[in-house]
Amino acid sequence: MLNERSGTIIALALTSQPQKAGFPLTLELDNKKLPKKSWIKISQIRTLSVLRLGKKIGRITPEVLSQIVEGLNEIIGD
Repeated sequence: MLNERSGTIIALALTSQPQKAGFPLTLELDNKKLPKKSWIKISQIRTLSVLRLGKKIGRITPEVLSQIVEGLNEIIGD
């Protein structure tokens, strides 16, 4: 794990508020386990202490992770 020794994780904001911005800034999640329809705010990337984490609410698929990476690449101009 990239940040295993640092005690931090890299995270993206998650919201249940409908988003006006589309991809690459936001990505709608199709996850039946979440209590509400949700969007990943790809442009809001943070490094957080693992001590700030609550309980796990879900997991993304490798396909969704690929879409997130694609969105990040579009934002930074790669």
